[in-house]
Amino acid sequence: MTDSAARQEAGVPNAEQVAQYLRDNPDFFVGQSDLLRDLTLPHDSGRAISLVERQVHLFREQRDTLRHELTELVDIARQNDQLFQKSKRLLMQIIEAKNLNDMAAVIDDSICGDFGLDAASVILFTDGPLPQAAQGSLHVVSPAVAHKRLGNLLDGGRAVCGQFRESERAFLFPDRDEPVTSVALVPLRNHELVGVFAIGSCIPGYFDQSMGSLFLSYISDTLSRLLPPMVQRHLVALPLTDIAESR
Repeated sequence: MTDSAARQEAGVPNAEQVAQYLRDNPDFFVGQSDLLRDLTLPHDSGRAISLVERQVHLFREQRDTLRHELTELVDIARQNDQLFQKSKRLLMQIIEAKNLNDMAAVIDDSICGDFGLDAASVILFTDGPLPQAAQGSLHVVSPAVAHKRLGNLLDGGRAVCGQFRESERAFLFPDRDEPVTSVALVPLRNHELVGVFAIGSCIPGYFDQSMGSLFLSYISDTLSRLLPPMVQRHLVALPLTDIAESR
């Protein structure tokens, strides 16, 4: 007969039964100070320690873990607050922009200066009479060309982050001496697709699909609402001869 069978026949509880009993009776050791001192547990150092010492050690480990998690949460909150302030400044400047060129200059200054990124691009999709030459972060292409070059990146309304193909990066950020290697792109929609807003970094893997895009979405939502009336004002400001020649 094995030791475990003999113990069971003698009515001695096994380890699982003892553990379950202690779970069901968490106040068992109340008033059992002598028993607590007699119980010993192995420690990482190799020496035996009492159950009380072990509990204190576990509480300290839990405290250190919680303190580390709290520090991380505070750091994340601080970063989010900084992102919010930068996004707020950018949005206020975009709202105050008087025309498309002013808006492009504001985005360039903010994304590259305030946010510390390497590139920004706002690409408008239109066949209308808008400036065809790139002006800062502003580019104008026909919807057909955009769909041909960007394809399914234009599907949906959420940000897409990643390294993208070389041809896509070159289309989004043309005429750069240092190539962009990582991109975050979000379509601009106002009832229909009106363009894209993209930011880029020369650091590979800077943007990836696991990153949050809340602040990028705030900026793109604002652009989606401001661009159509701004484009309309630009058309109204064009001389009739310019409109006729552009067609």
